[in-house]
Amino acid sequence: MFRIAVIGCGYWGPKLVRNFGEQDDVKVEYVSDLHKERLNFIKKRHPVVKTTRNYKDILRDNKVDALAIATPVSTHFQLAQEALKHKKHVLLEKPMTCTQDQAQRLIDLAKKHKRVLMVGHTFLYTGAVRKIKEIMDSGQLGKLYYFDSVRINLGMFQHDTNVIWDLAAHDFSIMDYLLGVKPVNISASGACHARNEIENIAYVTVNFTNNVIAHFYVNWLAPVKIRQILIGGSDKMILFDDMLPSEKVKVYDKGVWFKEGSKKDDYKIQVQYRKGDMYVPQIDITEGLYVECKHFIDCIKNDKKPLSDAAQGLRVVRLLEAAEKSIKNNAKYVKL
Repeated sequence: MFRIAVIGCGYWGPKLVRNFGEQDDVKVEYVSDLHKERLNFIKKRHPVVKTTRNYKDILRDNKVDALAIATPVSTHFQLAQEALKHKKHVLLEKPMTCTQDQAQRLIDLAKKHKRVLMVGHTFLYTGAVRKIKEIMDSGQLGKLYYFDSVRINLGMFQHDTNVIWDLAAHDFSIMDYLLGVKPVNISASGACHARNEIENIAYVTVNFTNNVIAHFYVNWLAPVKIRQILIGGSDKMILFDDMLPSEKVKVYDKGVWFKEGSKKDDYKIQVQYRKGDMYVPQIDITEGLYVECKHFIDCIKNDKKPLSDAAQGLRVVRLLEAAEKSIKNNAKYVKL
């Protein structure tokens, strides 16, 4: 029996408890949180799970094999560091840490103690994103032109982090996974409409080589909830709408290519379009978090490299840090 504990029982913690509890040969041994009412919430739904307000109780229990940490990002480094030093495997919710330095130190610590350190970039484990990856890797899109993302909603305002760290982390991880190439630079602009000087709306642009561009729009003040990604290529284009109950991924057999003019008039460019059909690929509807939890256990038991490993967590934190630096410097581009 593999024993795991969850630290943090706010919005995401109970979901981790449920999904780990549904795995074969896995027992959720503990749940820890500072708030007694949250522990009572867990106790009512999972009576056999031990609860504690002191996470060190978990660290001292040698029967616990791994921890899932779902606390505010400001606490991630300390908790993960202590867990790794106590020889626990760690699933760390996104964003991995507050700084690149912290992320690298955790990577080094996990390597030293030979423990799995995985970051909870849950969208990578959804059937929709995995299908998009399959389509892109097959070359169906042709030459890649752009990656465009919108993630907006009314709330939830955070007291310790801005909208980029809260929302864009999801789409940065998706972009990193799907494109698989290193970005060149990043620029971000935004605005704060509260008195805490934390941006609640932002626009982020990431540039790659070969004239590929990515754009992200994140907003806590939108009247509607939108979760869309549009990926454009020379041959086909993909629309991912996560708010749809079905048919989340649509592939458009539409493309555009540019034919240079003759030598006599090189300044002329002929634009040619192709308009074909749209099709909806079949995708796995298994809950992404369930797949993620199963993958975490599998990586520990079979010494595998996680799909969302700590190296990817570091790359996402690098983007987040650079975006924050840019937004504080009037949207100046920051090299990556």
